[in-house]
Amino acid sequence: MLALPLRLGAHWPAVQKPLISTSTRWFVFPYPRNVSLNGNSPRDHFDRNVSRIPANSTSITGKTNDFVSVSLPKDSPLFGLEDLLVSFILGKKRATEVSHLVWKSVVQKGDTVIDATCGNGHDTLAMLKMVADESCKGSVYGLDVQEAALQKTSSLLEESVGPSEKELIKLFSKCHSKMDEVLPKDTSVRLVAFNLGYLPGGDKTIITQSETTLKALEVAKSIMVPGGLISIVVYVGHPGGWEELKTIRDFISKLSVEKWICYEFQTVDRSWSPILIFLFKKC
Repeated sequence: MLALPLRLGAHWPAVQKPLISTSTRWFVFPYPRNVSLNGNSPRDHFDRNVSRIPANSTSITGKTNDFVSVSLPKDSPLFGLEDLLVSFILGKKRATEVSHLVWKSVVQKGDTVIDATCGNGHDTLAMLKMVADESCKGSVYGLDVQEAALQKTSSLLEESVGPSEKELIKLFSKCHSKMDEVLPKDTSVRLVAFNLGYLPGGDKTIITQSETTLKALEVAKSIMVPGGLISIVVYVGHPGGWEELKTIRDFISKLSVEKWICYEFQTVDRSWSPILIFLFKKC
């Protein structure tokens, strides 16, 4: 039987009652509400933080003609991207592909953005295409602790963009927790993206760590411009992955519901698939 682990809300409490009725295979999609989380129990927190009335319902039959429908309120930062999100949930689109399309709905020409984990450079390149304009404004800051990752990113940029665009990118051999050290003073950032785990094609024993990821999220929160986005792809199929996800959820649980709207998505029936998390700072 398929499961649809989709969470939409400003927080995740420590304990949740599933929104999935596996006996009927109907799914409820809650959406964010600006409420206080001062209940006396995790269950109180959960009940008060989501709408019990579904914006739409979803039927999954497990057949090849499965149909999933997601409807979001018009004031949702993801409104209009429902089909894209469904494609990810059903495993038809990759996490990075979905992330890039969500970024495009937020990032503007001339913005300052950060790739907190450069990896092979594909996110860095995507960011550059979003911020670069004819006047050569916009800035992309890329960080990674592995020289191999920075070399791969540099090579990809060398092959893909011209000299004027390359001037907009600055790469640093630094931990993502120190991203504020590379920014000019009083710089506001529109997007900070994390692609956690290990370097694809690299040493799988070198992974992002919960402690430094938490510090990085705190920094990202402090430099984010209203209307900006913290985008996270979490890989849980390696040692430490689930621990890092728990750390991220704990961080999110402490965010102000008056200032942030948070979403989490995962592909159905694939417990080890990457998890997409979007943290939108309200305008």
